[in-house]
Amino acid sequence: MLKDILPPFTLGLSPMDDVTTKEYRQICRRFGADVLYTEFVASDALVRDVEKSYDKASFAPMERPIGIQIFGNEQGPLVDAAQRMESFQPDFIDINWGCPMKKVAGKGGGSGILADIPKMISITSAIVKAVKTPVTVKTRLGYDEKSKPIVEIAERLQDVGIQMIAIHGRTKQQMYRGDADWTLIGKVKENPRMTIPVFGNGDINSVEKLLEYKNRYGVDGILVGRHAVGNPFFFRECKQALNGEQVTLPTMQEKVGVCKEHLLAMCENIGESRAIPIMKKFYARYFLAVPGFKPYKLKLMETKTSEQVLSILKDVGDNL
Repeated sequence: MLKDILPPFTLGLSPMDDVTTKEYRQICRRFGADVLYTEFVASDALVRDVEKSYDKASFAPMERPIGIQIFGNEQGPLVDAAQRMESFQPDFIDINWGCPMKKVAGKGGGSGILADIPKMISITSAIVKAVKTPVTVKTRLGYDEKSKPIVEIAERLQDVGIQMIAIHGRTKQQMYRGDADWTLIGKVKENPRMTIPVFGNGDINSVEKLLEYKNRYGVDGILVGRHAVGNPFFFRECKQALNGEQVTLPTMQEKVGVCKEHLLAMCENIGESRAIPIMKKFYARYFLAVPGFKPYKLKLMETKTSEQVLSILKDVGDNL
């Protein structure tokens, strides 16, 4: 059972496109993330043997426990994709029933499936039956403010055999607007019929909030998404707080060092031309709220080579 390999309280890195690459996952694991997910991989692309999609699903042994997340909106391709991903021997296969972005949800995948819950349950059941690997689901409270049936959905998903559920505290229609509502996540966990681990997700942006929500809602784990982008140090801070230790904030030299490590690993694994644009999503996050960083950020956004980036990062370390 999946819950047998997870810690009593699990701190995880939420799956994010172009963020939870193997290079960044390994950094987050080193800083204390207990469970990792790949970027979400399109079932249609896997069925068509698109090489880039298979690359997204690859991982190193040190990343375990890890789940490969797949998305789509049709049973055939999703079942096929799950069976193909089983050959990678992940610890679990996660179904993305939570992404609200138009390119996913607009086609009935991700949280778009919440408009058709019977189809969501049927496809999930078919995937569970098709593979021996544990299947999990990441989803949202419901489709919109008028429909938040997550307590019922979680029960039904458990009944067809999923082994863990992660719930983002917003609806599909909310996207990332407003505050995440954890009250219904708490009700899922409080449901006496639920026996599988229940993870919460959404707006965890401080150690204090993580501790508060863990205790208030009693969840088995918390996934950190946007606040972990360019901030792998947050996992260390949370782990220290959970263990009753003094929280250690990263130094400027540590921020620079980890950012360099991230850049160089990306360049080595996917090539400089692909790595440089992706890394531009991270620089402002690595140095968030650092006084005087803005001029360096503007320079980093103009870079075209790793040599240029490394030169600017050296200046950051020397002058800020």
